[in-house]
Parts: sequence; C-alpha cells; structure tokens
Amino acid sequence: MRQATITRKTAETDISVTLDLDGTGRYDNATGVGFFDHMLDQLARHALIDLTVRCHGDTHIDDHHTVEDVGIALGQALTRAMGDKRGIRRYGACLLPMDDALVRAALDLSGRPYLCWNVPMTAPAIKGFDTELVREFFQAFATHGGITLHVDGLRGINAHHIAEAAFKSVARALRDALETDPRKADAIPSTKGTL
Repeated sequence: MRQATITRKTAETDISVTLDLDGTGRYDNATGVGFFDHMLDQLARHALIDLTVRCHGDTHIDDHHTVEDVGIALGQALTRAMGDKRGIRRYGACLLPMDDALVRAALDLSGRPYLCWNVPMTAPAIKGFDTELVREFFQAFATHGGITLHVDGLRGINAHHIAEAAFKSVARALRDALETDPRKADAIPSTKGTL
C-alpha cells in the first residue's frame, strides 16, 4: 500500500496531504489559492496519483507560505509512501507540449534532492498568482521528496501555459519513475542496494 498522509502545522499554514501512488488521478485540492489548486489537480491527474490537499494559510499576506509549505508536505508524503522504493523504475522524463509552451522534465527518485530550474516566465503573475511561486513549489517538493529534478522551459509565450506544462511534465515523469518495473519488482533500483 503506497499511501501516506502528512499533516503540518506552523504559525503560517495548517496543511493535510493524503496521497495514493497507485491511484487513478483523482484529486480534491483546496488551498485557498485557485491557480495553485488547478496545478495540483494537473499533478495528480497526470501522475495517476490520488491526491487530497487541504491548506489554511496566511494568504492575506501572500500565497508564498501556502505554496511552499504544500510543496514540503507533498514531498514528505511522497517519501513516506514510497517506503524503501523497492521495485520502482526510479527515473522518469517527459517532453510536454501545451499550445505555445514546451517544457522538459527529467527526474531521479534518488533520495538526493536537487533542483535545476530553467523555466523563464513571460509574466510576473497569472490572475494574481506570483509566477515565481512555481519554482518555489518545486524546490520544496524536490527537497522534501528527495528528488533530483531538472525542468527546462524550451519555449512559450503564455505564462499560464508555461506553468501548466511544467506541472504536467513533472507529473508524467513522476508517473514513469513511480511505476513498478516488471523485470525488477522485488529489487531496489541501485547498485548500492538502498536509495
């Protein structure tokens, strides 16, 4: 059962994340930040992860704490749900087009967090959502999920399309990496014997 629930409460946010890595892409996300909920929905749907997120954050200040802290909690939930990572493919990559946008994501569920982010945004905000927060989310998610993650925006005009393509490309790469390798379903995918 590759499932986990994480709760995280600080002076800035109160978060609950529940995920099932062997889901069908069902989602029920409510963070108080509409565009971010839409991106989390895309992540769940295209990774085929069932995901429920609840967050009450200090959005009267701005959306930063909510977005970053959800990334932290989601990364922690992913780590817990993967367990010892036995049988996973470990690596995933996706080149994803969305209208004018083209984004490439490649990742390794190595336990060694690293984010290489090269996704130029064409606008500072999407209906009030600070586009810098897309990177902040993935930084927190990669760090607390133990993911080596490279995301490159190869082209794009519309900031919404660029951001959404980033979430979808990471989701598709994550789906591939989390799938069970039928040739090595009982093995840790590392010569070290542990990840």
